[in-house]
Amino acid sequence: MIPLVVVENPKRWPFEIEGAEVVPARAYLVERRYAELKRVAVFNMCRRYGYQSVGYYVSLLAAARGHRPLPSVATLQALSLSSLVRLASEDLDELIQKSLAPLRSDDFRLSVYFGRNVARRYDRLSRALWNQFPAPFLSARFSRDDDGHWRMVTIRPLAGGDIPESHRDFVLERAREYFARPTRYVSRTQEHRYDMAILLDENDRHPPSDDRAIRRFVRAGARQGIGVETIGPDDIGRLAQFDALFIRTTTQVNHFTYRFATRAAAEGLAVIDDPESIVRCSNKVYQAELFDRHGIPCPKTLVVHEGNAAEVADVIGLPCVLKKPDGSFSSGVVKVTSEEELAPALRHLFEESELVVAQEFAPSTFDWRVGVLDRHVLYVCRYYMAKGHWQIVQSDGNGERRYGKVESVAVEDAPPAVVEAGLKAASLIGEGLYGVDLKEVDGRVVVMEVNDNPNLDAGYEDGVLKDGLYDEVVRWFRVRLDRRGREGSAS
Repeated sequence: MIPLVVVENPKRWPFEIEGAEVVPARAYLVERRYAELKRVAVFNMCRRYGYQSVGYYVSLLAAARGHRPLPSVATLQALSLSSLVRLASEDLDELIQKSLAPLRSDDFRLSVYFGRNVARRYDRLSRALWNQFPAPFLSARFSRDDDGHWRMVTIRPLAGGDIPESHRDFVLERAREYFARPTRYVSRTQEHRYDMAILLDENDRHPPSDDRAIRRFVRAGARQGIGVETIGPDDIGRLAQFDALFIRTTTQVNHFTYRFATRAAAEGLAVIDDPESIVRCSNKVYQAELFDRHGIPCPKTLVVHEGNAAEVADVIGLPCVLKKPDGSFSSGVVKVTSEEELAPALRHLFEESELVVAQEFAPSTFDWRVGVLDRHVLYVCRYYMAKGHWQIVQSDGNGERRYGKVESVAVEDAPPAVVEAGLKAASLIGEGLYGVDLKEVDGRVVVMEVNDNPNLDAGYEDGVLKDGLYDEVVRWFRVRLDRRGREGSAS
């Protein structure tokens, strides 16, 4: 992207950043040549951002032109609302207390430059504030009450001319570092129309895509005219730089992945997994109700609460499987074979959730996995049970996992009933990317669950399509981004 630093008075801008053009705000607003630029990142460094001020219109028109403003109008609105500042202070309370505990004064001002502070001890707090309010420069004021409790009183954008002389070398270094955007993987071609971020987490021991698959997504992006860059959990403040987000780390609702998905959707990015899909796929109670309503064939299922717990053995039978509603990839799933095992297993699960899903036990040598993208079948696999175990994954007490083998099957060679049931179940969730788990039991196909964030690993799910699988996923983003561009032009 072309970086433009937009300021009210370029003569008062104290920095010279290689590769970035400094533009007067009035010129950016009224001169046609700026409106016609493509692939532009606008760093809005105006002194005033109030409603209908020059700074406000710079971010507003940047968004209308398809440019990427930082801060966005949404961030400017958030900074102006004391209620949102108070909520941010509450959300970050533990970090605020820990970071400011050594201070002896009762008032403290923190300067945040692209998510960093001059003093490294404040880096975590600075990054957290940047993620809440993505703006190049911020100034936050904290106050300690009579009980010794710190709270954030205000946070506002900081103009470049207000940065102390002693901070300027540090700020310039941070700006250059930010514009350089170092990553683990990045497409080498510069001939791309859009930018996509792939969210990874180096602490995820079992990510849904391995390194080889990520590299193939990067190459697929280049073929589709999309520049691909990987980002991490601390990079939510950078989402406004991108046109699309592809989450390739394990998703949960009460988790940073959901916050990324929500922020991306709010910023207008094309996103997989979208927040609604994460919610729907993360809860087996929701899916049990949805499948029952739409006649999706499933194992015998009962949503269990403390009031009907005594009915499980009679309604479902034994052995049965108990599932924590938000468990993922065989976690939070317990097989019980007797009534003596049933009661304590339910008590344990009720400690974390008001509701538990009980299903009849459906033994099989493998599960079918139907991968669905945009309501079309993308791939089909057989996931075999881990050796000597009743699930496809066996976990030990240390978090290590042992998997059964995976066989990729051409869609046309898979049983039509499996493909049809998988497609119907996924289509009830949305138009994103899903992995539907099914079993064939006594000649009957049943849907076990629909997963967002399905595994796409090199040498497994891509066994039939090869690079075509990665092309299809990236093409999903390209189609939506092109459509967004056409709709923007029409309006």
